[in-house]
Amino acid sequence: MSGGRCPQRRHERRGPVRRHLLALCLAGAALVVVAAFVFRADKENHRVSPGAAPVRTTGSAVPGAPAPRPAGNLRIAAVGDIVMGSLPDKLPPDGGASFFDPVESLLTGDVVLGNLEGTLATGGTSKCDSIDGPNCFAFHVPPSYSHWLRKAGFTALNTANNHIDDFGAQGRRETFAALRSAHLAYTGRLGQITVQRVHGIRVALLGFAPDQGASDLTDIPAAKRLTARAAAMADVVIVVMHAGAEGSDRVHVAPGTEYFLGEDRGDSHRFSHAVIDAGADLVVGSGPHVMRGMEFYKGRLIAYSLGNFTGYEVLGLGGTLSTSGVLQVTLRPDGTYVSGRLRPTRIVEPGTPEPGGEAIDLVSGVSAEDFGPDAARISADGVIERP
Repeated sequence: MSGGRCPQRRHERRGPVRRHLLALCLAGAALVVVAAFVFRADKENHRVSPGAAPVRTTGSAVPGAPAPRPAGNLRIAAVGDIVMGSLPDKLPPDGGASFFDPVESLLTGDVVLGNLEGTLATGGTSKCDSIDGPNCFAFHVPPSYSHWLRKAGFTALNTANNHIDDFGAQGRRETFAALRSAHLAYTGRLGQITVQRVHGIRVALLGFAPDQGASDLTDIPAAKRLTARAAAMADVVIVVMHAGAEGSDRVHVAPGTEYFLGEDRGDSHRFSHAVIDAGADLVVGSGPHVMRGMEFYKGRLIAYSLGNFTGYEVLGLGGTLSTSGVLQVTLRPDGTYVSGRLRPTRIVEPGTPEPGGEAIDLVSGVSAEDFGPDAARISADGVIERP
């Protein structure tokens, strides 16, 4: 049977051993045909559309191999905007090493994600060099800070926002390289689907924002198509959106499209429902710099904004601007909601996070006001239940 060929037919009488060899060979040929079909089907399921960003897969699974059978539930932790300061003089005194220490115990899960509001770069030209006026902000911290994010417990960062381009193409390149060096996944570039394999569960991460270079949340038909692609290749789909008008008084989800400084910041309510219709299992928001309400749609949780998680010397503090939290959610391997909890945090001077604050009261109240019977029910200790 050298070279995989079956014994040639001859005119002499075949004995029992020869018949046995022939049967084994035919069975082997059938297995080869089945394997080829499975490989082709798997390849079709992971095809990337022309012009789309590559599907990024992280984890220990062999590329192209069937995913292991999911075992157990998926634990997710999510936060809002992360700003660790800005070069040259607005940086933590210890180089960021202890920045997340007070809240590390809350940043636990199989997937721990946040919105990276700024760049991990020392090069590039600030966008504010060519923009006049007081409303331009550009953030960058050293690339080495990516390792403090990993140390804190983060596994993935969203880069679909209005600050990933603060220092142009060079800033983006340095940021993505820094995240890769710290073994942090990222998502949010145009057409990008990032897949993580966790305990045999395939988790797709997608980031959307109304900004150039990101998957556009204002193009809802395109967002639905991208989400449907992700749902076809993963067991659980998590969508991160950077949407909504900014300000201490913007805690409510406004009906229709929101604008800020003349910019279209999307219709977060319509967008969230659309991506769930297309297959998303959890939607997590940031962007308004304040926390917003939560609702359930078709049994899936939407957290419209988790506010500012950190803002070292560059973000306004006080009241709703300092109110934040860690959203902890458990999903079944098919994306079904099991449980959730909001762990309140707050930003204290000069912009670092610590446990505590008024997040539960704030989110519980605006959820009921904005979503009525569909609002998430949040207990006094932060447990999140379906209506």
